[in-house]
Amino acid sequence: MGGMSTVATVQPLTDDEVAAFRRDFPALAQSVNGHPLAYLDSAATSEKPVQVLDAERTYLEHQNAAVHRGAHTLAAEATELFEHARSRVARFIGALDDEVVWTSNATAAANLVAYSLGNLPAGSPLAFGSGDEIVVTELEHHANLIPWQQLAARTGATLRYIPIDDQGELRLDDLDSIVTERTRLIAVAHVSNVLGAVTPIAELVRRGRQVGALVALDACQSAPHLPLDVKALDVDFAFFSGHKMLAPTGIGVLYGRRALLDAMPPFLTGGSMITTVTMESAEFLPAPQRFEAGTQPVSQAIALAAAIDYLDAIGMPRIALHEAELGAALVAGLGAIPGIRVLGADSSAPRVGLAAFTLDGVHAHDLGQFLDDRGIAVRVGHHCAQPLHRRLGTTASTRASTYLYTTRDEIDRLFEAVEGAAAFFGAHT
Repeated sequence: MGGMSTVATVQPLTDDEVAAFRRDFPALAQSVNGHPLAYLDSAATSEKPVQVLDAERTYLEHQNAAVHRGAHTLAAEATELFEHARSRVARFIGALDDEVVWTSNATAAANLVAYSLGNLPAGSPLAFGSGDEIVVTELEHHANLIPWQQLAARTGATLRYIPIDDQGELRLDDLDSIVTERTRLIAVAHVSNVLGAVTPIAELVRRGRQVGALVALDACQSAPHLPLDVKALDVDFAFFSGHKMLAPTGIGVLYGRRALLDAMPPFLTGGSMITTVTMESAEFLPAPQRFEAGTQPVSQAIALAAAIDYLDAIGMPRIALHEAELGAALVAGLGAIPGIRVLGADSSAPRVGLAAFTLDGVHAHDLGQFLDDRGIAVRVGHHCAQPLHRRLGTTASTRASTYLYTTRDEIDRLFEAVEGAAAFFGAHT
């Protein structure tokens, strides 16, 4: 599960199948600046199929009601759909229903864990304090770095990190000296949102178990693209966002081992997460409800369940294989263009359909605008990973990323446009 071996025997998606998928996505049928849209920014946010849009619309038109607290028919139907969505997510990632907590996004989920652990009373087995250490990696998205920086600052713990080498691979030869008996938590991305590389999770979990550390997994770039089984990975926490996997914005998922969630205090408090309230005190529901204060993202959760139905109907192993092929094509094709440097291109790690690159003498924003003029949507900037970019000697990059609806023709259009950009900017420099 830490690599791509799970997809070795599956059949690749055919061109006809990808063409059929694309008809489900209204956004992909439009033109931008007089060109058919080539949407190569799915790592930032995916497009949505009509099946997901219809699921949310149907709920809002026919079952919309407050969940968990109404005695009328619509409230009962809404509650059933809402909790079915929780079960659907749990089954998708190999978790128990009560190990799935709804959040607004993955960033909120990481902060929930960081603040809840930081709010534990001194003496709790899970509490952090002076002398404790938290370990991250140099390739993390800021959402899986800053919450742990803040947890360390609040509790007196020390933040350490596993460095990367010039190819962008984690330097695991130093793992045993970085992850020590002082380590209380390891936080790591399953897939780098800049390099597209799949992290060797098994080695990090193995070392974490040796020293008794918790492991938190940023699954934002893996849950949409790879088979994900949190029990097989043996992580303690995992989090991801719906909007990167065909669902709307405003819905995120936190997985936590049931025993850990039950031992953690709530992060946000208010309605819907309590049992008894007096003017002096309150008692809280068990997990996951104790972490779901206030009105929940009901329609978004229902849409996420529909998105998972869509993904599972295709098969995550087949999607993973499709993207591995596109990722390899991206690295090879971009790397063959003079002046282009693909970040992490020399890495031997398995990868998803993502490549971040630079063009000599051209700022990423200028290159992105050039591509947009030709109907090609990419991401530009530091991708919320400034330390990684700094380590690799650049401040920004252009990132192309694929999904199940991406065609090889779109990849070829990217190559042609980048070659055109290299010639254009070279002639005007």
